[in-house]
Amino acid sequence: MTSTHNAAGLAAISMRIRREIVEMIGEAKSGHPGGSLSAVEILTTLFFDVMRHDPNNPAWPERDRFILSKGHAAPVLYCMLAQCGYTPKDQLNTLRKLGSIYQGHPDRRFIPALEASTGSLGVGLSVGLGMALAARLNGSPARVYVMLGDGEIQEGQVWEAAMFGAYHKADNIVAIVDYNKIQLDGFVKDIMEVHPLADKWRAFGWHTLEIDGHDIPAVQRALADAAAAKGRPTAIVAHTIKGKGVSFMENNPKFHGTAPSPAEVQAALQELQ
Repeated sequence: MTSTHNAAGLAAISMRIRREIVEMIGEAKSGHPGGSLSAVEILTTLFFDVMRHDPNNPAWPERDRFILSKGHAAPVLYCMLAQCGYTPKDQLNTLRKLGSIYQGHPDRRFIPALEASTGSLGVGLSVGLGMALAARLNGSPARVYVMLGDGEIQEGQVWEAAMFGAYHKADNIVAIVDYNKIQLDGFVKDIMEVHPLADKWRAFGWHTLEIDGHDIPAVQRALADAAAAKGRPTAIVAHTIKGKGVSFMENNPKFHGTAPSPAEVQAALQELQ
């Protein structure tokens, strides 16, 4: 499902996705709005402009893979899947309810179109590298995209995977860090600073790009650059704003894992016209 959406078209989809994220988390009365909203433009660009995938054939062997390693941001991924036609749009507001396919974290038992069940932080890049190397062994053109959280990369397993990816010259994988600078307990700099982040990925041997993760043309250019890089994996450090698009959620640690109240939902939707 590669597409030729221009930046304006992708921005319009992003706005619609933001509204759905706010509504579904508000309805659930629990969830993670901040890190879902910060990732919108990146996932929109991947699903609607870059990745090769087919909602009519989710198991297509040649498809590109996307893994949301920071699984608590499931609402943004669910919105993408529904918008593309993999899952029912009219059930998004059943998020986190018993029996819903839209569980609190991505779960393949409920949504087979998912590439991996995630939420146990730190494992997504390892899983993605397994898929990338398998694709290479199979002579498949499939590429793998893994989104990591900046708090998540405090996990040691991420850096083991980073060493492994560079050593095996896995040039068909892209690690994207949603660098919104807030984690569960507050600001990353106050818990365990990860700066200088791009330098770390470069030191581990990755082709590394640093971008504004809300600038769709910049995201498009970075992903094109990643596809052209040969002989080593690519890391994209995407500077983002936690809670992007909703003024009272932006850069507010409270909204890492707190649902908006009904009044806050209405205020947010007003802003997201």
